[in-house]
Parts: sequence; structure tokens; C-alpha cells
Amino acid sequence: MIARLTGKLLDVAEGAVILDVGGVGFFVHVPLGETYRSGESVVLHTYLHVRENGLTLYGFSAPDSKTLFEMLLGVSGVGPKAALSLLGTLAPETLQRAIMNHQPEVLARAPGVGRKTGEAIVLHLKDRLGKLGGPAVPLTTDDTDVIAALTALGFSLVEAQRAIQQLPRDADLSIEEKIRRALALLAG
Repeated sequence: MIARLTGKLLDVAEGAVILDVGGVGFFVHVPLGETYRSGESVVLHTYLHVRENGLTLYGFSAPDSKTLFEMLLGVSGVGPKAALSLLGTLAPETLQRAIMNHQPEVLARAPGVGRKTGEAIVLHLKDRLGKLGGPAVPLTTDDTDVIAALTALGFSLVEAQRAIQQLPRDADLSIEEKIRRALALLAG
């Protein structure tokens, strides 16, 4: 099993990188939300997927993402492409929050993941994530409205979710104020 690779990025494509490790170039699939640049040195926490017709490496910049990926693969009907799509579309914290708060519609935003698959993921992982101490702060209706507004303005879902997570939770802000603050965070 290849659990981790450290090396220099030779090539970066959408959803994949080629990582030079001691003169050997590894082709590694990565979530779309993670950004890399050619020439930079990185550490990737990897998962080796073994099938009859080949071996495929999936890499993550954080061990938490790799753990979530492995947990998603344990759900019937969720393969590596769907799991990678979820992690590329939703920030790990948002993914955990959606599972723990029984929000399959949030999971269905990822390409290749429908509502039924989202429900299966929630059903199978809710208790397991609870034992890991996943986030307990639910997305409010206002938060989903702010995310919708930010994505309508051209920001990615991951960017919008990260901005929402940085907003103060204790403040009683209007939706408009949340959008303003999120835009300020995204601009800075």
C-alpha cells in the first residue's frame, strides 16, 4: 500500500498531478478543490485503489480528506470517482456537517452524486462520523442562501463554503451582511 508520497510536481492537470518521487513519476488523482502548481514540492496522503484491470492512486493534501475518502468508499454504490467528486465539491467540514445533519441534498450538489446516493451516505456514515467527533454546527437556511448567492456571482462552491465557515457564528447578521462579509473575505 502506498500511504504517502513526497516529491516535486512535474505536471498539473484538472483533477490530477504527476508527482516526481526519486525519479519516478506517479500519476495521482486529486480533488478539484485542491490547487497545485508545477514545480512545487508537496506531500500527498494517498490511497491506492486496486481493481482487476489496474491500480489507481488518489492523493490528498490533508490526512482528514483521505480518511473521509476511505469512509465514502465503504458506502455501497460510492466509488472512487464519486468520493473524489464529493471532496472536490464540498470542503471536508461541509461534507461532515451535511452527513451529521442529515442533508443529502447538499451531497447531491457534487457531480455524479444523486439524492439516493446522498441518502445512502448519510445513512451509513452518520454514526461513524459522530464517533470521530465531526463538526456539529449545522448549515442554516441563511448559510445556504449565502452560498447560493456567492455561487451565482461566479465563486466555486468550495470557495463559498470556506467563506461561510469564516463568518462569526455568534453574531446575528442579516443575509445581506453575511454576503458582504463573505465577499470581503473572498476578495482579500
